[in-house]
Amino acid sequence: MPVRGTGRAARTYGVVRALAANGPVELLHTSFGADRPGAAYTSVDGVRLHGVTSSRGPRRGLAWARARASGVPRAVARGVYPELADAASELAERVERVVADDPMAAVALLPLARRRPVIYSAHNLESSFQPGRDPDWGSAHTLRAFERRLFEAAAETWLPSRADLEGARELAPGASLRYVPNVVDVAAIEPRREPADPPEALLVADFTYTPNREALEFLVDQVMPRVWQVEPRLRVRVAGRDAPHGWDERVEVVGFVEELGPLYARATCALVPLLSGGGSPLKFIEGLANGLPVVATPRAAAGVDAEAGRHYVEGEGADGFASALLEALDPMRAAELGAAGRALAESEYSIESLARRLAS
Repeated sequence: MPVRGTGRAARTYGVVRALAANGPVELLHTSFGADRPGAAYTSVDGVRLHGVTSSRGPRRGLAWARARASGVPRAVARGVYPELADAASELAERVERVVADDPMAAVALLPLARRRPVIYSAHNLESSFQPGRDPDWGSAHTLRAFERRLFEAAAETWLPSRADLEGARELAPGASLRYVPNVVDVAAIEPRREPADPPEALLVADFTYTPNREALEFLVDQVMPRVWQVEPRLRVRVAGRDAPHGWDERVEVVGFVEELGPLYARATCALVPLLSGGGSPLKFIEGLANGLPVVATPRAAAGVDAEAGRHYVEGEGADGFASALLEALDPMRAAELGAAGRALAESEYSIESLARRLAS
């Protein structure tokens, strides 16, 4: 179901908005995840929604069994809907480009890809971080073989970061690959400052995603004790689904927040302490778009075309991240970083910039 609220959903929304800026979009979707499409989609000019009701009977079971027999991981096979493939084949007769968003859609559209070009919009290079984290994704070997098959079957694969693009080239040297970054609606974000007292550092993430939980633990257990030795008044505000509680009293967990603008306005800096994971972190880009100094690990920054020391501050390990965070608290330094980061978001990570990339 086309709704917003997660990093994966934000990537889909950015791609749809960018495509719609270049012409009409027929958006085919299932009903999983919500009761109805979100207003963010129904209000986009040029986007027409087509819902598909998925079966729960023998046909769905047969599709799952066939997918598993061909090497599709359980995590993907359970979302392969034969009705989606039927509807896509019908719509494909009257559109210029067919885009399969995520591995489940890409698998469902493999038969169609044998008859006409299908683009695979990947949300991550899955084989770069999934093995060992979730048995439903299988071993590293089987996942790499599965992902190589998707890349080679697609007329073109869109990857969200330069690092993912290079990894995909190593995995499937003959595949047609393209850099299509994650974007945010920069034009709709007006940076404003209502600084909190005592000062606050902001971490926004979906904590149902294991690397984000790992990042929060690293921040609170290892980084903040070092920071508090220098800046004991600094608070950390944590926003997002399923954020764990029970930290130091200076760590405030607010859970899922529909409107993040007020949190960004209060914050002194935005934190992206990822130690694992792939793609380009949307919250990194959101921090830039809000004109905040962003403090990131090398892993988080690997997914963004940004220059450390100019667009954001980078710190590796607990000591390095603590030092970078303290640097971002300096008002003069924060202003420099915030201005440079906002300019980068406008030029490279806006819906308008992605529309220009996808114009051909």
